[in-house]
Amino acid sequence: MIATKSYAAQKAKEALGPFSIQRREPGEHDVLIDIAYCGVCHSDIHQAKDEWGGSIFPMVPGHEIAGKVAKVGAAVKKFKVGDSVGVGCFVDSCRECPSCKEGLEQYCTNGMNATYNGYEKDKKTPTYGGYSTHITVDENYVLRIPSSIPLDKAAPLLCAGITTYSPLRQWKIKTGDKVAVVGLGGLGHMGVKLAAAMGAEVTVISTSDKKKDDALKLGAKHFLNSKAPDAFKNYTGHFDFILNTVSANIDFNSYLALLKRDGTMVQVGAPDKPVPVHVFSLIMGRRRLAGSLIGGIKETQEMLDFCGEKGLGADVEVIPMNKINEAYERMIKGDVHYRFVIDINSLK
Repeated sequence: MIATKSYAAQKAKEALGPFSIQRREPGEHDVLIDIAYCGVCHSDIHQAKDEWGGSIFPMVPGHEIAGKVAKVGAAVKKFKVGDSVGVGCFVDSCRECPSCKEGLEQYCTNGMNATYNGYEKDKKTPTYGGYSTHITVDENYVLRIPSSIPLDKAAPLLCAGITTYSPLRQWKIKTGDKVAVVGLGGLGHMGVKLAAAMGAEVTVISTSDKKKDDALKLGAKHFLNSKAPDAFKNYTGHFDFILNTVSANIDFNSYLALLKRDGTMVQVGAPDKPVPVHVFSLIMGRRRLAGSLIGGIKETQEMLDFCGEKGLGADVEVIPMNKINEAYERMIKGDVHYRFVIDINSLK
């Protein structure tokens, strides 16, 4: 076993602090990764505070992992020592259900093995995430990071990037499509970059005019302040696609009305309470309300390659490990531009 430094929450709502964990030595098909950076996702906060229930403690969060291969198992064919690699939201799955066989491991019928706050395939060994110096992962669940993307800017792509890329691809966003991105945070800023890179005419919908300049710099053509009087007056039936990245309990019906006939609004943000939807908001325009969850390994690699080709990465604020609790508080207040990334060298 490999003694590994990490930061962990020992119990719900407790500040994270230093914690020693054990990583397995690489088996035949395993890759040992020397972690360089780990992005901080808002779901890290929800789970460390047990706001969704079922959290497993002690917990080492982190599922936006970027680093270098330190060691490979004897049978590993996909990677070699020194390669730039990443690990996203899961480290294994059953590999046998229809979803896994289709490369949609995120929808594994038997449950994907989460990178943290979960269990290995033996259902007994807890998984620990990227707020740590090393991680050992089966090569089939490791992603190759293009050399054109700096590792700190690549880390958030493993969750924020694929969470927004997957619905844009699944709904075949193309040049000329009118796309609205609701919210300009960690998810939203990547949604804007990706949709614009696909050729869409992007509009950002936000509650603050302070986000307008950034929205336009990121690739949006238009900006709407949803709190302004009659903000949506001239946009009824305007958009082909709406990507809602916020977890706030907004009025879905008002946003659905912005869609053209046969348009789709996809949820990647998860409100903490049920949101009312009037049936007529859907049936009058044959509109769709859908949801999407990250992506499988194949699609995540496709996303990384796309970002490498287009020169895309996340906008990040790099922090040392000992600033993680302060970063959590700032994220809760919306004070981040646009993703915190931990410099794991500060832990080593």
